[in-house]
Amino acid sequence: MGEKNPYDRNQYRSDAEYGLEDARWTFWKGFRLVFVIAVILGILGYFMGWFGEGAQVIREEFGPRATLVKYEWFKDTAAQLDKKQADTKVYANRQKSMEETYKGTPRIQWPREDREQFNLWEQEVAGIKASYNMLAADYNAQMAKFNWAFAERGKLPAGATDPLPREYKPYEEK
Repeated sequence: MGEKNPYDRNQYRSDAEYGLEDARWTFWKGFRLVFVIAVILGILGYFMGWFGEGAQVIREEFGPRATLVKYEWFKDTAAQLDKKQADTKVYANRQKSMEETYKGTPRIQWPREDREQFNLWEQEVAGIKASYNMLAADYNAQMAKFNWAFAERGKLPAGATDPLPREYKPYEEK
C-alpha cells in the first residue's frame, strides 16, 4: 500500500480539481471581503461627507468673515433706513413751508411752477417711502433668520456699543 505514484493520472486530476476548487473558494471569500469593506467605506464616506458639508456650511454662515459681512450689512442698511426717514422729514418740511406760504389759497390758484414743484415733492416722498418699505422688509426678514441672530441685543461683536434695532416699523403708508 504505500506510496503514491507520481505519474498517476487520476491522482493528478484529483489534486488539480481540489486545488482549483480551493482557489475558487479563496477567490469568492476574498471577493466578499473586499465587497463588504467597500460597502462599509462607502457608507462611512457618505456620512463623513455629509458631516463635512455641514461643517463647511457652518463655517460659511457663522465664521468670523461671514459674521463681519452680515454685521456690516445690518449697519449699512440701518443707516440707509435712517437716511430715508430724514429725507422724508426734509420733504415734509418743504411742503409745509410752501403750504404756509399759500395758506388760505386753493392749490389751483398757486403759480404753476409751485404746483409742479409741490407735486414733484409728493412723488419723491412716495418713492422714498416705497424704497424705505422695501428695505425695511428686507432688514426685518434678515433679522428674523437664525443665522443672523448675532446682531441681536446682547450678542454684539466686541467694540460695538449700539445694538441694531430688532426691526424697522412702522412702514410708511401715507
